[in-house]
Amino acid sequence: MIIDDQHYDIIIVGTGAGGGTLAYKLAPTGKKILILERSNFLPQEEENWSAVEVFKKERYHTQEQWYDSAGEPFRPQINYWVGGNTKVYGAALLRMRERDFQEVKHQDGVSIEWPLKYQDFEPYYTEAEKLYHVHGKSGDDPTEPPRSETYPYAEVSHEARMQTIADAISQQGLHPTHLPLALKSDCIRCHTCDGFPCKIDAKADAHTVGINPALSHSNVTLKTSAKVVRLHTNPSGMEVKAVEAEIDGQSYLFFADIVVLACGAVNSAALLLRSANDKHPKGLANSSDLVGRNFMKHLMTAMVQLSPTPNPTVFQKTIAVNDFYWGESEFPFPMGHIQNTGSILQEMIPAEASPLLSLMSRLVPGFGLRQLANHSIGWWLQTEDLPDPKNRVRVVGDKLYLDYTPNNIEAHDRLIYRWTNILKAVDRTSENPVFRRGIYPRSDSPIQVVANQCGTCRFGEDTKTSVLDLDCRTHDVNNLYVVDGSFFPSNSGVSPALTIIANALRVGDRLIERLH
Repeated sequence: MIIDDQHYDIIIVGTGAGGGTLAYKLAPTGKKILILERSNFLPQEEENWSAVEVFKKERYHTQEQWYDSAGEPFRPQINYWVGGNTKVYGAALLRMRERDFQEVKHQDGVSIEWPLKYQDFEPYYTEAEKLYHVHGKSGDDPTEPPRSETYPYAEVSHEARMQTIADAISQQGLHPTHLPLALKSDCIRCHTCDGFPCKIDAKADAHTVGINPALSHSNVTLKTSAKVVRLHTNPSGMEVKAVEAEIDGQSYLFFADIVVLACGAVNSAALLLRSANDKHPKGLANSSDLVGRNFMKHLMTAMVQLSPTPNPTVFQKTIAVNDFYWGESEFPFPMGHIQNTGSILQEMIPAEASPLLSLMSRLVPGFGLRQLANHSIGWWLQTEDLPDPKNRVRVVGDKLYLDYTPNNIEAHDRLIYRWTNILKAVDRTSENPVFRRGIYPRSDSPIQVVANQCGTCRFGEDTKTSVLDLDCRTHDVNNLYVVDGSFFPSNSGVSPALTIIANALRVGDRLIERLH
């Protein structure tokens, strides 16, 4: 064991949306900050823009194995780089709706009330949108929550074909909106954005807008390839006294006054469970037995709209539809959020959905892969899943188990059904009888897809029903905080990234007060 001879004011574990943003917020304080990242910087290389490398070979996903509830191994689609999953995210940053912070009844259960409300997060949403260069347009979304300021940057315009699609959706009585996107001024609107690393760093991610500015301060140190494996407490168990990490095959101990976990909802929970000791036999900060429980990740479906009209769009991820977010008259329960995917490239089709490709090829004779890609528009549908203590992260020996059974399924099925009917109405004018029948193959996200993970260390005021307090400090350990998606008491219909970022800025203010 190598003991680091430095003593830090704060150690931050993880550099994604939570950790990278928090590092940015705390860096100007002058306090001595150590950031530990289990991987390294994602290389800028030609393969960044290769669909074969990114999707078929999964070049940038971790090689590690997790296990499902049946004990079957799987390779999670998770990215361990400086910047975390934001290095390959689609850069869509949406605010949770005002009602999302209230108790919301679903057909399959209840989305529980948050201890803080939208107005508590609103100033930090505004700060987060400025930091992450969010482009958007206010006023065209009927579900949009109130804002203290307009978007800091103008919306990303629809290309010609996508504008036609948006107009056709509007004619169905819906309200297609401009998707809020975190893109910097040097974005070239390429066709390799959603799911790809940005080769020119034009995507506003936690590395480029968080970690890089933080490292310009001499009081901030980043150690890469440093995998944190355990937290050690003092004899009373009331404070973390050391962070143990593996670097180049050796174990190191780092010491700090405050420790912040930002490893992602799965890995932060796993680290707490692996840090069990005599004072915390069920895992660190786990007197509630809720660490790792209530894991959520959305019900997600990718749908392809095969259109008779060629789609020359290069950057197609600009449309969002929230008309079914809170349901409709025939189904008065929340259904979810719809947005474009990025461009569907020829090389992506067999890599992402080869069974669907086979079906499409049979339905549309003579169409090759390139033609299918050129006539395709991608849609992403996501529905809130509900907190369930049986959906959980477990650690058995060296193995990480993710027990997950989807719930709220009918709401998601209804969203798929309604959106399919909308697309059929849009395409009904086609002269080609095949397209008039509607071809909308889809694939649901398997357990491997954990991009929207949240909920494993919920925050709240009651120590029996939550892991963290309102400042995201653990109830059981005085100097231990968690600032990734773990703190969510319930999910919403939109992706959690912007709320994670906003919360990191909020917790940053609380930590600055404590440090001073």
